[in-house]
Amino acid sequence: MYYIAEVEETLERLQSQKGVQGVIIVNSEGVPIKSTMDNATTVKYSGLIHQLVLKARSTVRELDSQNDLTFLRVRSKKNEIMIAPDKDYFMIVIQNPFD
Repeated sequence: MYYIAEVEETLERLQSQKGVQGVIIVNSEGVPIKSTMDNATTVKYSGLIHQLVLKARSTVRELDSQNDLTFLRVRSKKNEIMIAPDKDYFMIVIQNPFD
């Protein structure tokens, strides 16, 4: 039970940061398990970012089999997406870097 409270607290802390538009926790299959965004947006980001994480991880390992992806940051004209992958889960934070 402590773990769930800790996750909730972390999500709230991240969401309260200036410019953060949403935080999503996704399992290794790309299924969102926790989000501060609406369902349609959560599903869209989860599916697309899951594919990106798999490709980025594969690329890093192809370049060096002893290496692994630890963080991925994508910045566009409108927002910035930060992804922290782990073995079983990954976290997506979407923010407006101009706020």
